Amino acid sequence: MTTLTARPVAAAVPGQPTSDGAGVRMTRLLGTQQAQMFDPFLMLDHFNSDQADDYMAGFPSHPHRGFETVTYMLEGRMRHRDNTGREGVVGPGGVQWMRAGRGVVHSEMPEQAQGRMRGFQLWINLPKSLKMSAPDYQEFEADKIPVETRAGGASVKVVAGKTAGGVAGPVADGAVDALYFDVTLPNGATFEEPVAADLNVMLALYEGAVRIGEQKVQGVSLIALGAGDAVRVTADGDARFLLIAGRPLNEPVAWSGPFVMNSREEVEQAFADFRAGRF
Repeated sequence: MTTLTARPVAAAVPGQPTSDGAGVRMTRLLGTQQAQMFDPFLMLDHFNSDQADDYMAGFPSHPHRGFETVTYMLEGRMRHRDNTGREGVVGPGGVQWMRAGRGVVHSEMPEQAQGRMRGFQLWINLPKSLKMSAPDYQEFEADKIPVETRAGGASVKVVAGKTAGGVAGPVADGAVDALYFDVTLPNGATFEEPVAADLNVMLALYEGAVRIGEQKVQGVSLIALGAGDAVRVTADGDARFLLIAGRPLNEPVAWSGPFVMNSREEVEQAFADFRAGRF
């Protein structure tokens, strides 16, 4: 019988208040001085406010190249438009997994004037071989995203990848073999999941507190896990977190604003292409 090795906490960093877009207030979990990129993940933001002034300005038209954006909504509605003519709304419990590839210019604006806007946006780096690929989208409403219920009251919403129990999310992401689970744990319950040792794994704790080994983490935090082949988390009070995993690219990263490439020259070319209207 194979014994699984639970991954320890390598770092636990509280989220940092920030603003982005045209002034949207949010908490940055990854992409800060304290928690820089965690290959292949570049940035993770958590937005959560019932004050319209915190989110109504939205994210007006802006470009991307060289990576993927994942917008996962918990509450509220966000409308997406881009320069290819594509348009859609990500509603409560839904996800949009966008591959910017060689370039897209889009806007993300609230489809509401009141109520709570709550969710996440994750940036995932693309390997060099896919950075100039055609833009692509995967969009799924809440009823297309399966939820696995486990003994002890735990539930796992499977956005991408597959659980050990065989429940598979609708998103197919071969670029980094991504896992994206939204885990809800009642007080005292333990979540355990095998995760391949060659993937990097992080947790985004956004409700309650958890214990991982002997370490307790509470408050909105980014938890980077160390070496092992399983994730084991126990709720200290009711808790909710994202489990996000992916295969590290181990490639050079040149990142400036909305462009993430492998060299400074490629980033400069992205700016030139955008200014020349070649996206």
